[in-house]
Amino acid sequence: MNAPEKRPLGQLPPTTGPGHPPRLRTWIIGGILLLLVLGGYRYFNSISADSGRPAIAAPVRVARVEKRDMPVVQRSLGTVMAFTVVEVSSRVQGTMEHATFKEGQFVKKGDLLFQIDPRPFEAVLAQTEAIYRRDQAQLQNALRDQQRYGALMRQGAISTQQRDTADTSAAVMSATVAADKAAMDTARLNLEFTQIRSPIDGKTGAIQIQPGNLVSGSAAGGSSPPLVEIAQVRPVKVSFTLPQSDLPRIQARLKTGRLLALLNVQGRGGAPLSAPVNFTSDAVSNQTGTIELRATFTNDDLALVPGQLINVTVQLNDIPNALVVPRDAVNNGPYGTFVFTVKDGQANEVPVSVLTDDGTNEAVSGALAAGDTVVVEGQLRVVPGGAVRVISAPGAPSRAPSPGGP
Repeated sequence: MNAPEKRPLGQLPPTTGPGHPPRLRTWIIGGILLLLVLGGYRYFNSISADSGRPAIAAPVRVARVEKRDMPVVQRSLGTVMAFTVVEVSSRVQGTMEHATFKEGQFVKKGDLLFQIDPRPFEAVLAQTEAIYRRDQAQLQNALRDQQRYGALMRQGAISTQQRDTADTSAAVMSATVAADKAAMDTARLNLEFTQIRSPIDGKTGAIQIQPGNLVSGSAAGGSSPPLVEIAQVRPVKVSFTLPQSDLPRIQARLKTGRLLALLNVQGRGGAPLSAPVNFTSDAVSNQTGTIELRATFTNDDLALVPGQLINVTVQLNDIPNALVVPRDAVNNGPYGTFVFTVKDGQANEVPVSVLTDDGTNEAVSGALAAGDTVVVEGQLRVVPGGAVRVISAPGAPSRAPSPGGP
């Protein structure tokens, strides 16, 4: 065993060597710990100092709660349909000479659309008229013979068989003349069919068969495509669907005659369009669980175009004396919907239940009263019980137009 090392009196142990950390490292670690302690002390002192200061009021915009009747509405996506669509075809076969309208033009019932070459039909008509006149002359001769043979029969100058033959000849010629007249009328009708006229008032589509082509007549069993399609767009129908769960309210509203459809046409100024629902499907779709309804609109300004998709609003019921707030006032939280009311510069959270929503306002139930002030903008900076600063004058909720009008 080695003897302990002897050092002169007052001499410190060595600071280097195995098992002894360097002095510089010790000073660095101590300095870091001191800075951490001082920083923590200053941080907590600043928090306690700030807690004694008054909180900054959150700026908000507000509106007043209103008590009034609130319509219960349902929304759907509707499709505009032409009131009537007609495919115009030729009833006789022939060469189309010309069209008298431009594609997309509005036409009226009876307007001439196409002209088919009438010359073959004029010739057939002339032939049937000649046959009719010839057989009519023969009928007159047969009737005179009938009279003569009748007189001779009464005198006993001829046999009964000769009188009967004369009667038969007159009857045969009478039937022949009637057939000739029918053939003549048919020829005259076919000649009229060479002028193809519009069966309705409406807007024409594209011409499917251009002039110069041979068209097949539908009366002759032809298979040519229609010449043009005409859609009646004054008025139009709007078709939409509602869930079958609304069927009881739909039926009850229909009985009162107050089931109206309201259209919100984009880009159209003025009041929304409204019309009574005049068609309800006789069955609920087993694929979608909805029922189809239709309403007819005059469409005088041609704002509605067949095939157009449009938003439809239908009023199904009313909630009398409802508490109405703007839609922006209702917030969704982890425990349901609520509003912030403002009283004496302080915000309070009030739970509510939404009864109906018309897209602008909501009817709610809860601890509210008419005239209460609710926050409609700035809720993200509001805390329950916190101070608020109103930056707009309170107002009542805006009224959304009802399906009956503005």
